[in-house]
This record gives sequence, structure tokens and C-alpha cells, in this order.
Amino acid sequence: MSLKAKIEAVIYASEEPVTLAQLLGLLGDEAQAELDRAVSAQQTLSLNETEAAEADPTLLADFDATAGEAVAEPTSENPDVGHTVTEPNPQTAEPTDSATDSSATDAAAVDAAAARAERARMVRLRAHFRVLLDRLIAEYAAPESDRGLEIREVAGGFRFATKPEYHDAVRGFVRTLKPPLKLTLQSLETLAVVAYKQPVTAPEISEIRGVDSSGVLGSLLARKLIATAGRKHVIGRPILYKTTREFLIKFGLKDVSELPSIEEFEKIAGQLAEQEEMAMEDAPLETVETAENPPAEETEIQSGENA
Repeated sequence: MSLKAKIEAVIYASEEPVTLAQLLGLLGDEAQAELDRAVSAQQTLSLNETEAAEADPTLLADFDATAGEAVAEPTSENPDVGHTVTEPNPQTAEPTDSATDSSATDAAAVDAAAARAERARMVRLRAHFRVLLDRLIAEYAAPESDRGLEIREVAGGFRFATKPEYHDAVRGFVRTLKPPLKLTLQSLETLAVVAYKQPVTAPEISEIRGVDSSGVLGSLLARKLIATAGRKHVIGRPILYKTTREFLIKFGLKDVSELPSIEEFEKIAGQLAEQEEMAMEDAPLETVETAENPPAEETEIQSGENA
């Protein structure tokens, strides 16, 4: 099984978004082995190209000509060219009394080099995982794949989700399995204020909504959709509230920057109003006349009852 297939299986099996750090801890050794094999294959390919050049006299002649330009022969004008002059090293010629300090410095340099190498290795691994994840996301998002699922980046991780065009087909089935998350209108209003104004205090929320919101905040805290974010540095030091990772997961958001803007809400409201107007215009005239002028018999019955 390839590394990309294992990543796909892990994301599918997890109920929570899978982060890059989790993938590194779980599949880091396999990813490193895959990178090592790729480097070895590249070196083998380079060696084969060199052998092919040696087998071809034309390529070999070109190589010798290039090498001849790089290594010059001594001439009468430059007798020193091609000869290596070794000069004594003043640092090694005379012994010093700081051998211990030099050893400590060398050890620190080795440790620093090892730390840099480890950081570079982790950067390469993260980049490799990111490339594989991007390929998976592109494969599931491709129109020719004809898949009902896609991989989304949610709350700093990756998870499978249903494509938007299949939501209606899945919604009915999901309702039969477990009750969905139900929020009252008051809870939705309070949660929206926290999401767009965070961090925000309870008095500020109540001022925006026009009613006391302390009870609703307690319900949202119990559902772990919001959490406390310290205290505001004003008189009374009221508690600040913010949305949580659970909020991002429930609403399928990467971060709060993906929340719709006010302009988008206004556009959606305008589209809904246009659809309602078109529906009223397309309604049959007979239905409207019947609603305005009820049948005579029904009118007589109602008159008799009133009498």
C-alpha cells in the first residue's frame, strides 16, 4: 500500500480532522523511507547517464574537453598553474593551551548542525505530506472522478465531507440515524454575535441583541460551541467569549475568516426575494380568484352559521 493510500485511509477512519503533525507522527518513518528511495533512484539515474556518456565516444570527448578547460596545465607564462603549494598552518604549527575549549566549541557546533539537519528533515517531510494531500484533494475534486466525497481542510486538519451537490440526498438518511444539532433562534443569534465580534463580553452581546443573553451563553458553553477567552481590561473585568474548534467542526469551516460576510447575506436575501416574486407571478390566476372569492354555497353556509 502506498503512502498516499494510507493517508487516505487514516483521514477516512478518523472522526476528527487529521492534522499534519498527527500524520508525521504516524507515518513519518514511511515517508522518510519513500524520500530516501526517491533520492537513491535519482542518483542511480545520474550514474546511468554518466556510464552512457563514457560508452559514447562523442559524449566522452565533450566531457574531456570540458574537464580540460577546468584543469589548466602549467605553461612558461604561468609555471605555477597546476601545482599545489602547501603553506604551513600557523594554527597547527604552534600548540595552544585551549584544547578543552576547542573541544567544547566543536561539540556545540556538531549539536547545532544536527538540530539544523533535523529541522530541515521535518520541513521536507511536511512538504512531502502536503504534496500528497494536495494530490488527494485534487483527485476527489476532479469532475471526471464522479465521487460523492471530497477532502476538506477544517480546523487545522483534513477530513472527508459530502460534496455540496449531494447534500439533499444525504440529509434525509442522516436524520434517520441521529438527531442533528438543534439550536434555538436565540442560540443562533448569540452564536452569530460571538462568531463575528469575538472576543466579546456578555454585556456587549446583550446590547447587540437587545435582551439578556446570560442563559443562552450557558447553553452554548455546555455544547462546547463557545469558550471563555480571559477577561476584558475594563471596570468589572467581564468575561470574554470566543468560538471553539468544535464550532469550526460543526459548521465545516477552516477558520472564522470563512464566515459569510454581510454583503453575502444581503445578496442571498435579495435572491430569495426575487424567487418569491417569480413564484407569485407564476401562480395560476384561478387559484388567486378562488382564494379571494369563495364559492356561493360555502358563503351561504357560513352566513347560516353566523345567523
